[in-house]
Amino acid sequence: MSKERLLEFFQRGNLNSPAIRNEIAGHFAFKTVAKGQLLLVAGKISDEYFFLDKGYLRCFAYDTEGNEVTTNLCSPGQIVFEISSFFNRTRSQENIQALTDCEGWFINFEQLNNLFHALPEFREFGRGVLVKGFAALKTRMLTMITETAEERYDHLLKTNPEIFQHTPLKNIASYLGVTDTSLSRITPK
Repeated sequence: MSKERLLEFFQRGNLNSPAIRNEIAGHFAFKTVAKGQLLLVAGKISDEYFFLDKGYLRCFAYDTEGNEVTTNLCSPGQIVFEISSFFNRTRSQENIQALTDCEGWFINFEQLNNLFHALPEFREFGRGVLVKGFAALKTRMLTMITETAEERYDHLLKTNPEIFQHTPLKNIASYLGVTDTSLSRITPK
């Protein structure tokens, strides 16, 4: 239950003071999520800002016909939470589910906000995390419009190859915006 990876994440986000990093990390609590378990259930308010230390998660929602649509695939070293629900304090439309047994560190909404107000360095760190997340979301949205399914598949394979070892192909297909059958035509034999 070492917070080493969490501390490294803070450092990569320009929290340069070891004392500040340790102080912030001291507010995060350890959590396990078993394979198949939901970290967040649609209809609930997202209250955990979760740093994924080990394992893989997926975010998904249901379309108007009741089909699951994978909206994100999460790997170790990422912050995982439903941003709209978390900050707006509204019911989530997404679920977050463990694809494997997971371990991580979390802080709740109130604790996070208290730290943001108390530590300007952490507030800047948080702003950076949000900007990177927004940029990634915008890029993903544009690739769904401007790239072919093959290009999206190749990009995912190059940037996150381990996700293929831990994620059912039906979830990868949904994330890429294709059917299972279409994905089987794209993947190498």
